[in-house]
Amino acid sequence: MPLSPPAATGRTVQLSVSGQQARILPDEQDEGWTLEIGGMVQSHVDLAEPTRIRYEYLGRMAALLDLAFPPGGPLIIAHLGAGALTLPRRVQATRPGSQQLTVELERELPSLVLSELPLPEGTDLEVVIGDARREFAELTALQDRRFDAVVLDIDTGEGEVEHLTGTEFYTELLGALTERGLLMVNVGDDTGHRYYARQAAALERAATEAGMTGAWTLADANLVARAEAGNLVLAAGPALAAADPDQLRTDLLSAGPHPAAVLLPHETADLV
Repeated sequence: MPLSPPAATGRTVQLSVSGQQARILPDEQDEGWTLEIGGMVQSHVDLAEPTRIRYEYLGRMAALLDLAFPPGGPLIIAHLGAGALTLPRRVQATRPGSQQLTVELERELPSLVLSELPLPEGTDLEVVIGDARREFAELTALQDRRFDAVVLDIDTGEGEVEHLTGTEFYTELLGALTERGLLMVNVGDDTGHRYYARQAAALERAATEAGMTGAWTLADANLVARAEAGNLVLAAGPALAAADPDQLRTDLLSAGPHPAAVLLPHETADLV
């Protein structure tokens, strides 16, 4: 059953790591809610319809999850970066019974989000506070945990958190996948896509060294054609190697958001 929208409290919390302020506000365009950090909108949530995703890059991740695994089946999935937990909400709505984990650096953020925007009933979500790389390494190495999907959605652009990028880190993430696993990386970049090119090449190397096919790219078609500023999704893992690439591309293009561009590994390499 959809949750009734909560009353907006306007409560503001101070994030201890960044020092920025975070709050949940009613969205100005619809019945949803937005997470604002440092005065900038970071996430959008529709409690009444958690399958509705506003941000196009997140919609592409959701579409790939839908198509890479049998429909409706539960997943074991890790989200590195919490935000307003938009994707975990959708996973619960479309794949009940999934076991989900999120790793978030800012201790105060998940508490704010969960109190203001409760998760759908039955959601199995473990929240871990700390550095994404360190905490994830402990989970996979010390506890020997593996995941059907790993989603890296942290602001790791140029000048940000460099240790959460690059071939070595992507190798660690690919090594934490199950035999049917999928890694998805959100890359936000400026015009020219130089940062994306480096990350695509790094994931290509990591995937090749792990014996997997290279990196797929999912993005807005205009963004790719004009190398405009925006978000591109990189993906790799056994789930993609097991799929018919042409059929998967066709299905992803159909799923959108539109206009969509879907680049197979050799096309990603050519673009880079």
